[in-house]
Amino acid sequence: MKRMAFYGGSFDPLHNGHLAIARKLVELFALEEFVFIPAFHAPHKKNKQPTSAFHRFAMISLAINSEPKIKISTVELDAPEKPFTFETQTKLTCELTDTAIFFVIGADSWQEINTWREWEKVLTLTNIIVVTRPDFEIGFSHVTEKIREKIVDLRTGNQDAKSDSRFTIHDSRIYITDAVFLDVSATEIRRKIRAGEDDWREPVPNEVAKYIEKYELYV
Repeated sequence: MKRMAFYGGSFDPLHNGHLAIARKLVELFALEEFVFIPAFHAPHKKNKQPTSAFHRFAMISLAINSEPKIKISTVELDAPEKPFTFETQTKLTCELTDTAIFFVIGADSWQEINTWREWEKVLTLTNIIVVTRPDFEIGFSHVTEKIREKIVDLRTGNQDAKSDSRFTIHDSRIYITDAVFLDVSATEIRRKIRAGEDDWREPVPNEVAKYIEKYELYV
């Protein structure tokens, strides 16, 4: 069965941390494709207006141009109703009936998952991969026992963790991984650009940095 992972977010801008996640998860989960899904506007972030979808889509496209297994989807940008995650999952599972689907979320999203619309459905419609980050302690008490039973802890130091992609993929599991241990913040990148700090380019792909400069984004 084909394996595909989908990673939704604002990607405002896409940075090297996002790319590192894509590359490592392709390897760890033996994925045929890793797909970025830029959100038109994250429904749970109503007070935050992202950069235009056009610019964010363009930056991702430039960054993954030479990455054969990394793609981009407009499934949410094309939906004027601004779909919630569970609606996007439902759409993809209906379209990709012969595919094992994984949805990727970060540690922050995991910690606030019970504030998402139909959050339990989000965690059961597809496999979930939770990517942790340095100095961030994730917990499990905020989810139900039924959800906790689906957790497969692949973090370093866990005796039950598997170190390669040959472990059995079950239906609707929640995989916790620290395989990508980078702490890069799009918020901090935007702040540095507004403040005129030159080192904002370091965690950003070169093509994306040039695009930001050309179109004077985040100033």
